[in-house]
Amino acid sequence: MIEITLTKAEKVSSLPMDNELGFGKIFTDHMFMMDYMTGKGWHSPRIVPFGDFPANPSMTVFHYGQAIFEGMKAFRSADNRVWVFRPYEYLNRFNRSARYLNIPQMDVEQVHTALLKLLALEKDWVPGKPGTSLYIRPFVVSDEAHLGVKVADSYKLFIILSPVGAYYKTGFNPISIKVEDKYVRAVKGGLGEAKTPANYAMSLAAQQEAYAEGFGQVLWLDAVERKYIEEVGTMNILFKIKGEIITPALTGSILGGITRKTVLELCQNWGIKVIERQISIEEVFESHAKGELEEIFGSGTAAVISPVGSLSWKGQKIIINNNQTGEFSQKLFDYITGVQSGKIADQFNWMEEIKG
Repeated sequence: MIEITLTKAEKVSSLPMDNELGFGKIFTDHMFMMDYMTGKGWHSPRIVPFGDFPANPSMTVFHYGQAIFEGMKAFRSADNRVWVFRPYEYLNRFNRSARYLNIPQMDVEQVHTALLKLLALEKDWVPGKPGTSLYIRPFVVSDEAHLGVKVADSYKLFIILSPVGAYYKTGFNPISIKVEDKYVRAVKGGLGEAKTPANYAMSLAAQQEAYAEGFGQVLWLDAVERKYIEEVGTMNILFKIKGEIITPALTGSILGGITRKTVLELCQNWGIKVIERQISIEEVFESHAKGELEEIFGSGTAAVISPVGSLSWKGQKIIINNNQTGEFSQKLFDYITGVQSGKIADQFNWMEEIKG
């Protein structure tokens, strides 16, 4: 059992009203920190008051970008218990991202223990209204003071917590998506499989242009042939065509989403055929023209399931399911959020209770 030192905040805040939450703007009183040094390993696990930390201007993360992060959620059930959704899946992916960025591997059990201790301390910050949750952000940055391209010798790991409302202001309603044909995000052998800030920085120019044109999200195509669908800016993407679920295979340039995995597991359990393969944007438009495209939806931690109402590509626009939320998208959303909120029995052991 690891020893985690605790320094309590002198002043404590309280959970704001549900309508004041927004997303990612409010933080709890405490955070977890741990350090790494070559030759010493990960050390000094501690829970401290949330706040700024010293940053040398030559810190390598600012110059060479060694950084990774995760996004998880905890929920309050109707009987006032607190649960976290699939923590080991997210922490194992955290370590996979570390491998891509040459960041030292973490002891998943140690980080898991730290997460549970922090959540137990901050349980009062978990909102209970439907659609709300406590967003969990583990991240690692290289903090060595050094100029010169090399793998850093020191790092800091943090876990911060933020009570949040719905990710999209429009709520659970179909979004409009622009298929991006100007910019590219990732290539096989690159950083596409890692949850690292560089991937999100690369998406910003395309996303801002899409917002200006009235779209809600960008759908990325492969960087080589510019024809095969990869993922949406903040989600994996899935298509329901002739009763089957088709989603791009994880071949090295797409982040393997935990919600995506959850959806595929549910489909298998429900007897719905799932195909993971290359799917071109032309195939999607042709399926729509034939009347075979039934639904499109995204999956991700922040929004869970996002139905897609329209898809625009090179001046062409298709409307999916009359711009209405599809029956299957709704079923997935209701089931996953039902398990997360405790309204539906957790037969797959996705939830872990926070005690103490």
